[in-house]
Amino acid sequence: MRSLLFIPGDSERKLEKGFAAGADVVIIDLEDSVAQHNKPDARRLAPEAIRANSGGACRIYVRINDLASGLADDDLAAVVAARPHGIMLPKAQGGADMQQLSAKLRVAEIASGLPDGGIRVIPIVSETGLAVLSTATYANSSPRIAGVTWGAEDLSAAIGARANRDEHGRYTDVFRLARSLTLLTASSCDVAAIDTVYVDFRNLDGLRAECVEAERDGFTGKLAIHPAQVAVINEVFTPSPEAVAHARALVETFAALGNPGVVGIDGRMYDIPHLKRAERLLARAPKASTDR
Repeated sequence: MRSLLFIPGDSERKLEKGFAAGADVVIIDLEDSVAQHNKPDARRLAPEAIRANSGGACRIYVRINDLASGLADDDLAAVVAARPHGIMLPKAQGGADMQQLSAKLRVAEIASGLPDGGIRVIPIVSETGLAVLSTATYANSSPRIAGVTWGAEDLSAAIGARANRDEHGRYTDVFRLARSLTLLTASSCDVAAIDTVYVDFRNLDGLRAECVEAERDGFTGKLAIHPAQVAVINEVFTPSPEAVAHARALVETFAALGNPGVVGIDGRMYDIPHLKRAERLLARAPKASTDR
């Protein structure tokens, strides 16, 4: 999952454009981008869009409303039978929320004749203060977790921050903490770490710079809010041929020498952490275009 594109669920035009954007994952949004009075329309259009595009190249997730909103059950009732690949859970407060959603999904899957556990979940783990402080509780909370991501905009509102970036465009301390905890949470769950949106969607240079930094730090994908962002995200998060070749040479050298603790290649020493990093890169590379 390199690029994950949000599309408002109440717009047929935007849904059609979004599915043609080349994103690895299309997230049909029933939450923030849909006004309260339009949510019934979004619940009607979302399953139609899922069924119409289920054989396409991208995976399909649905961002439901959060569990405390009183709207999540209606969202799940509308979309589960259409068999999306996954659900994005906003304002997740920790592992207990994952377990609650997993139970709801199990009931809905059984009612729809779907395999138990087939629908995966990506929680947004940073949108409240409690959420940020609860990130350690996701490990072993549910086998449905496919990745974790974070968000700065709702967290800004929750803590009363006037801005989440400084005068140089860098995240301020509390938001850097939320970002770092997202990476650590993904690692603890052994799932994909997905960076948050870049809201200035016309600034593709700024997006590229943020993607490069995120990939360097360990994120393997990024959320998008506009189709124009998808190509940049896909490019940056696709392992380069040079990186793939180096990783393959490293893995093959370890295997050829009987998997020792350390190997030497071209005058440099590599140990087990380097091997694990190479294996992770190769696991992404062959399926970088769809991550299916």
